[in-house]
Amino acid sequence: MNDATLYLVRLGEISLKGLNRDFFEKRLKINIKNKLKGYRTQVSKQKGRIFFEIENSCPKETVERAFSTTFGVVGYSRCLRCAKDIEIIKETARLLMEDEPFSKGVGTFKSITKRADKNFALNSYQIDCILGEVVHSVHPNLTVDVKNPDMTINCEIRDKAYLFTSAKSGPGGLPVTTAGKGMLLLSGGIDSPVAAYRMAQRGLKMECIYFHAYPYTSDQALEKVKTLASIIAPYLQGTRLHVVPFTEAQLWIKQHSQEDETTLMFRASMMKVANAISLQQEGNCIVTGEALSQVASQTLESMSFTDSMSDQLVLRPLVGMNKQEIMDLAKRIGTYETSILPYEDCCVIFSPKHPLVRPNKQIVTEHYVTMGIEPLLQQAIADTQVFDFGPDGQLRIQT
Repeated sequence: MNDATLYLVRLGEISLKGLNRDFFEKRLKINIKNKLKGYRTQVSKQKGRIFFEIENSCPKETVERAFSTTFGVVGYSRCLRCAKDIEIIKETARLLMEDEPFSKGVGTFKSITKRADKNFALNSYQIDCILGEVVHSVHPNLTVDVKNPDMTINCEIRDKAYLFTSAKSGPGGLPVTTAGKGMLLLSGGIDSPVAAYRMAQRGLKMECIYFHAYPYTSDQALEKVKTLASIIAPYLQGTRLHVVPFTEAQLWIKQHSQEDETTLMFRASMMKVANAISLQQEGNCIVTGEALSQVASQTLESMSFTDSMSDQLVLRPLVGMNKQEIMDLAKRIGTYETSILPYEDCCVIFSPKHPLVRPNKQIVTEHYVTMGIEPLLQQAIADTQVFDFGPDGQLRIQT
């Protein structure tokens, strides 16, 4: 394709999928192309690699965002392609010397060649030596360091020769939608966006549900959650945020349950609503950001009780992580600064001073049934608002 830039995308776990590999590769191509809509692309694949030719009018930032937020991509590089002729390979290598990081002409370097085509006349070491001579001919002040170089020139011998000088990391994992679909309980806290990231990394498509207790929780709290949804949407290949009006249900629970059980009753009601909306959206599971023993509602006994309110599997990808590990990942994916904004969610505002930590499942289940909350939950589901975020994180539709 003329007026286009070629990108080499490296695959990891997908390459180990055997007979199912085509299924995962096809989904990965679709997911990346969805983030490049409006720009011409041509896609081809070889073992362990997918090549994207993307028209030059597509901003570099858009391309890098597409690759860096798409699960299944282990790494990617802008590259040059040429014939498998050593003289042409040398000329192509000289072109790369004009770009960063080599263009400055200072530091150390290394040449790395991989031969998928074992019939090529020269072996990897010989090609490395030739490329090293090319580098020195253009930048004589560069020195070789095979252990810890400042920069590398890479060459892959396949159907043609592919050369590149920088390799950027992708998020790895499996393409979103290959593992099914779930419903994420998204709060305004640190944990749930990280839970979304970790499950999307395993190929799970997710929609999000947020429980809003206006006026006890402010409009700023809702905007905060919408911002979090927009940040994680590229990782999820787009998502829908279901905003459930929960004020009446929470007030009812506050009035008709024992004080130490209120948090449990809140969580159980949320699980019932999430289960119902997930089934409506053809989901297969519920995802939460709970970590074992982090707070009173996250003990084994408490989680067993709330799980009983769902017909679907409940996944807790953070269950064995400590808070620092969760915070570190939140910072890496860009949700941390939004999560710590001082707008409390409904669970925090209505939480009791001394919550029940190890409930008797049979007793609290009986209390829940006699509370008579079901009609209020059905009304909350009926009044739910939906915000649709695209793969680029932009809000597209509000209903």
